[in-house]
This record gives sequence, structure tokens and C-alpha cells, in this order.
Amino acid sequence: MLADDLFDHVTARDSLDLRERAFMVELVRGCLRYRATLDWRLGLLSDRPIARLPTLVHTILRLGAYQLLYLDRVPDSAAVHESVHMMKQYSRRLGRDWSGFVNAVLRALLRAPVPDWPDATTHPVEALAIRYSCPVWLVERWVRLWGAARTEALCRATLEPPPLTLRVNTLRTSREALLAEFAAAQLDASATAISPAGIRLTPTGSIADLPGYAEGRFYVEDEAGQLIPFLLDAQPGHRVLDACAAPGGKATHLAALMANQGEIVAVDRVAGRLERVMENCRRLGVTLVTPVLGDVRMLTSQEQPSAESNTRRSDRQAALLQPFDRILLDAPCSGLGVLRRHPEGKWYKSAESISHHQQVQRELLAAASRLLRPGGVLVYSTCSIEPEETESIVDEFCQSHHEFQRESIAPWIPPAGLPFVTPRGDLSTMINMNKMDAFFAARVRRNE
Repeated sequence: MLADDLFDHVTARDSLDLRERAFMVELVRGCLRYRATLDWRLGLLSDRPIARLPTLVHTILRLGAYQLLYLDRVPDSAAVHESVHMMKQYSRRLGRDWSGFVNAVLRALLRAPVPDWPDATTHPVEALAIRYSCPVWLVERWVRLWGAARTEALCRATLEPPPLTLRVNTLRTSREALLAEFAAAQLDASATAISPAGIRLTPTGSIADLPGYAEGRFYVEDEAGQLIPFLLDAQPGHRVLDACAAPGGKATHLAALMANQGEIVAVDRVAGRLERVMENCRRLGVTLVTPVLGDVRMLTSQEQPSAESNTRRSDRQAALLQPFDRILLDAPCSGLGVLRRHPEGKWYKSAESISHHQQVQRELLAAASRLLRPGGVLVYSTCSIEPEETESIVDEFCQSHHEFQRESIAPWIPPAGLPFVTPRGDLSTMINMNKMDAFFAARVRRNE
């Protein structure tokens, strides 16, 4: 279950109001964002190894420590009291009462002076991992690839909460009109600097309660992600494939760029995710999207899945029979470019996940490319910064598919985005001063 879905589930189950939900989200994401730092601070004060504590004890200590160290609006006494009270509630389940231990450690945290960070000159990886709460394997990898200075910037970025960024749905309104609507509602909103379709908004309450949400005048989407559809140069009347479409942000953006004229075939292999695509289409007034449930690799394969009837498979393949003018492959990836948005990824991802995704990306790119017409354009994108999932995938593809040529994205990216065009002509927002996620995209064209 995704974190946002889990938050929704708990909110509904416990009838939380907006303030309570916001506090829950802050606590959970904060503890995930600062987990390694919290454990280091707690470990300096505990008389037993923090990592060996029962999970419930460890978790409650982190919750209390996060409030003491990072939340000014929570009184210290309240943070300690609630942590101890929570611990008492689990004493029967754990077979002993850990509340005294939790109380002692948290009160020691309040009294203890702020310790010096580990020495970066003698232990650079440990120092960065603790100071910026990143897993050691990832810090080691980034130092090896990019050096200590860039690694520090990347690690620091994982601690920055992302801004709330909207993409204006130009099928329903303009950026100027929506900004005026927000101003009338006394909301703090401004135009994004890079994307011509974006608005940055100071969060206030529920997204669904914002002016224009129910009417489909905007879609929540990071500014870097908004740049990807421009690179396809999709025109009204084009036939477009979105090969990994959920949750539908890029498909609906493409529909707006195409003035809702033409066809977009949206493929996803999970029914619930595909339904989310169509829900977003309905809210945003997008009418040219054809949903296809399946995996592009299987839908373009000649091999017949044993558990699926020929009729069902042929129905789904019908939408793929005619070649496409444009194809977007926003491929599944390690997601290491969006750790600030999904801090839990710091702790469940591994080096092996990069190689796993790399193989899937190769297969998806090869399968999707077979559906492109001569002269057509394919854009490959990921929210990863790892070379194996970005430049290397495109390099390998072009080397083994001589009918495709890599093109610079420069003519199609919004002018303000030109600083993010790499020397090889790709898009990379890996390190930026615009508070954008880290995205990569490359554009290839099939020879006539």
C-alpha cells in the first residue's frame, strides 16, 4: 500500500480531522526522513543497542525524539508524556513495561548537549549518512559516482520537504485565471519558474477543497514531471502511447497539449492504477484516452499467456495495432530521485533494486519501440538519477537499435528549462535550485 493510501485508510478508520491527519503525516514522514539521525542521537543515550530493541519500543522512541528535535510546536513535556503513555498501552503485548526506559532516554535527550557530527575528514560516508539520514550503501555509491561534495548536496535534498506544485489544466482554464482564483481565495500561490503550466501553492487544508479542484482545473504534479510531456511535441490528431500510464499525470498533460484531439492509449498492468488514470481523465475533462490493462512487454510479445484467452488478449491488443506517432515510456525505476517525496524509500530500496529495474527498463523500451512509426518520437523518462537507469539505458538501446537516433531535447523544452539540458542533449534535474524532483528524460526518433 502506498503511503498516501495508508494515510487515507487511517484517516477514514479513525475519523481524523484535517489537523489530526496533517500531524500524523508529519510524524510518519518526519521519522522516515530523519531515521538514521534519530537512531544515532538515541544510541548515544541508551544503555542498550537501539537496533536490538523491540520494534514498538524503537518506533515510539523515534516518534518522541522527532518531536523533541524537529517540531517546535509540540511542547517537550507533551512529547515525552505522550510517548510514555503510548508505551504503557503496549506493555501487555510486549510482556513487560518499557515506559520507564522510554521516559529515561527521551529526558536524557532533552538534557544532553547537541553532539558534534561524526568527523567528515576521517569517516566521510558515516558522517554524511548520519547527518543527512541516508543509508550507508547509497552514500557510498553516490560518493563513488560523483564525489563527496555532490553527494552531500544529494543527501541534503532528501531532507527537504517538497513544495505543493500544481499543473494547470489548460483544457479548463489558464494559469493566469487560476492564479487570480487563488488570490481571490486569499491563497499564497505563484507561477513556477521553469514549467509554463505550473503553480506553487502554500498548503492549506485538503487538496480537494481548493478552488477549481472539483472542476478539474488543475492536477497535483511536481514541476520537473511537468516538463516531460513537452519533449514529445505531441500535436492535435496524433496517436500517442503512454506505456506506463498510472496515475495519469502525463497522459492528461499530453491531452491538454493535444487540445483533446487525437488518441492516447494508456497502458498499465494494475487494474486499480488504470482506474485511477481514468478517474483523473474524467475530472480533468480528458476524452481521448483509451485504457489498456496489461504489460507492454506481453502485449507486444508473440507468446501467448496460458491463463488468458485469445479473445481477451486480442481485445487489448487491438488498441496497439496501428503504429504510434509518439510514445512516452515513463519507466518504473528505483525512485532515488524522489526520496524527499517518499522518504520510506531510503530504507527499503537497495543496490539490487537498481539492477532489477534496469532489466525491466531494457525490456519495456525494446517492446514499446516496436510500436513507433517511422519518423515517430519516443521519450524515455525516469525519476531516478542513477546512470544504469538513465543514460546507460538509452545508450544501450541506440547501440542495439540502429534505426533509432538520439535527439537533443533543447528545441522542445520550455526555454526556462534549457539549463537542465545535459551535454548529451538529455534532461536532468538531478541538482537544482528550483525545488524540483530529480528527473531524467531522453528523446529518440525512429528513422524514416
